[in-house]
Amino acid sequence: MAVPPPSDSRLSRRSLLRYGAAGLGTAALAGGGAPALARGRNRPVLTHGIQLGDPRTDGAVVWTRADRSARMVVEVSGRPDFRDSRTIRGPELTPKTDGTGRVRITGLDPGRQVYLRVHAESGKSSSEVVEGGFRTAGGADDGTIRFLFSADTAGQGWGINPDLGGMPIFNAMADREPDFFLNSGDVCYSDVPLEESVTLPDGRVWKNVVTEEKADVAQSLAQFRGQFAYNLLDDALRGFAARVPQIVQWDDHEVVNNWYPGRILDDDRYTETDIDVLAERAHRAFHEWQPIVPAEAVDGKIYRKLSYGPDLDIFVIDMRPYRDPNSPGNAPYERILGDSQVNWLIEQVPASAATWKVIASDMPLGLVVPDGDEDVEAVANGSPGEPLGREAEIDRVLHDLHRRGARDVVWVTADVHYTAAHRYSPDRASGREFTPFWEFVSGPLHAGAFGPNELDPTFGPEVVFQNTPPEANTSPLGGFQHFGEVEIDRRSKELTVHLRDHNGDSLWSTTLTPGGA
Repeated sequence: MAVPPPSDSRLSRRSLLRYGAAGLGTAALAGGGAPALARGRNRPVLTHGIQLGDPRTDGAVVWTRADRSARMVVEVSGRPDFRDSRTIRGPELTPKTDGTGRVRITGLDPGRQVYLRVHAESGKSSSEVVEGGFRTAGGADDGTIRFLFSADTAGQGWGINPDLGGMPIFNAMADREPDFFLNSGDVCYSDVPLEESVTLPDGRVWKNVVTEEKADVAQSLAQFRGQFAYNLLDDALRGFAARVPQIVQWDDHEVVNNWYPGRILDDDRYTETDIDVLAERAHRAFHEWQPIVPAEAVDGKIYRKLSYGPDLDIFVIDMRPYRDPNSPGNAPYERILGDSQVNWLIEQVPASAATWKVIASDMPLGLVVPDGDEDVEAVANGSPGEPLGREAEIDRVLHDLHRRGARDVVWVTADVHYTAAHRYSPDRASGREFTPFWEFVSGPLHAGAFGPNELDPTFGPEVVFQNTPPEANTSPLGGFQHFGEVEIDRRSKELTVHLRDHNGDSLWSTTLTPGGA
């Protein structure tokens, strides 16, 4: 049961984040797209709260879902009492989009706290209000930008556990009072059904909330929608999503493990084995259920740039639908980003005037991620020497960023289900010249923990820190759940990274200076 917020209307930002979205406890949430009705049978119900996304200096995206056709309405204010509010009438929420809809809020001042009230109208009836809020980017030069990054939510059979209060790591993340959250992919596991209970090696029993959609692999559009809906049944995640804008990308498990275009599944669980068909359905469900506006992406899909004031630009890349088939990685040149995305990246990053350029990658560059016995799933092929396969494409990216003068570039990623800090240096590398950079890895979020993975020497990485579990698929009860935190001091321009555990405690940190090696 959700704890009511304090009665004092002057809530701190920490209190707002910790207590989450007001009013969510009034509707009994059921599985996927079939919530129970709230009292008042003719009133629409916002079934999964609200989500915020893709923040800018003048606003952010607001998302919600209703249980019937209704109009989305958003009240926006700079005051908690809403005395100066303005009302924005959003889209019609209809079955065509599974009842979901979003609207981008614009026209706000930089660096300000924003308060939101969202409801749905159907005829003369109105849903109960769900509250949220966020802080716009930019503002005073003496503040601090703080964002979190992680990925891999509710995977490997570890779902929402009522004995733990759901997925409590999102409460620890909320306590850090971030400006936004970079979700690096695997936002759901469409290919890993849940069981109501799992007996652990030590005899303890893990319990899962299980919906109809999560009891089987996703193949139909309705099943994919149910995968994305599932996580929002969790109180902690729903409260976090109402107060912290997310910048979301996807990876493989939103469709099926290790997928690439053109693949035909060899899996008896599936009657639809054409990956392109499954990916199309998953892609539609992703955009329906995430706070992202497809028209704002470069190609109407995922990869895009977001400017968070003069000190930070974020480049969200997509390593999934443009890749060549997984292979041993020993061909002269193979794609994981695709030509158009590579050209966009090597043009946009050097053109950025921001102090720090963060590349949000859904997979790490130097860690070997296998696909079966012979093929590789990520960039690294595990062999020393000249860059081959997908390494050759990344070699082009790193070299051209260097040649065009891009500096102060940091990569953040996840996928491997542990946390690590990697330092890449051309002095140890076998490819062309590039500017030294850091890659920070963090995850998972309430999924099985794994690692460590083999580190490929091609781009000269070294492991500066890593925290890995004692055995593969360690449950969240083992404690090896992680998120990363980045702080940019807008006065000194220094960037500090903390790699944190499931309680929010810092396991390791470093501070980078602009222009430093």
